[in-house]
Amino acid sequence: MDRALLLLSLIGASGDQGATLAGLVAGTGLNKATVRRLALALIRAGMAEQDAGSRYYLGAQMQVLGAQAARRPGLIAAASESVMRLAQITGDAALLSVRRGASSLCLMREEGSYPLRSHALVAGQTHPLGVGAGSLAMLAALPDDEAATILRAISPVLADSFPALTHDRMRDLIARTRADGVALNPGLVIEGSWGLGIALNHPDGRLAGALSIATVEARMRPDRLPDLTRHLRAEAARIEARLAQPTKDRQT
Repeated sequence: MDRALLLLSLIGASGDQGATLAGLVAGTGLNKATVRRLALALIRAGMAEQDAGSRYYLGAQMQVLGAQAARRPGLIAAASESVMRLAQITGDAALLSVRRGASSLCLMREEGSYPLRSHALVAGQTHPLGVGAGSLAMLAALPDDEAATILRAISPVLADSFPALTHDRMRDLIARTRADGVALNPGLVIEGSWGLGIALNHPDGRLAGALSIATVEARMRPDRLPDLTRHLRAEAARIEARLAQPTKDRQT
């Protein structure tokens, strides 16, 4: 089960480009025959699909499960008001993301009023964990050994699709995020597209997700960063307070 779920996470992290068999072998550390056998089992269950080019993608059954999970009271219910308010206050896009194994999934995106927009991430899109401001904030919130395991797992995807995010740079970004308490993506995923993110936690300290702001480089000026950080922290605190409330109170 653990191996199959890791494989599924890596397939999800590959996004629209799909995952190759070689990449999955490298990411899991398993031999080719085992990876192929696990992939076939996921395909039979509808969790994965394989195209004519032998690339693997998430299957239709994952969409069904995702829709069912979204109906449960949880992070979206606790955070949607804050996501909308953050977009209104800043004028930039506000996003809500969660961790899914070795990847991050964007659950919600609210556009601000500023006409020039960053489209580095949209609702329903996945990135390897650590790619993008919110995703980086979640990776940095994990214990050292878990973060190191994730970095090893996603290194083939980073090398193929995000060459600016080398292993050393990722380690530096994690260290800076932990020191600052917020994650800054200075256009490393898409040139000119910057982001600022913060991790969200459940009352018991477990990682709940991340709240982030995405905008164009000109909007992430040094003189504007303190205000953006203040608004981000304020809304993150509101979300965590709502997560601490009983479910019935959150729904009212």
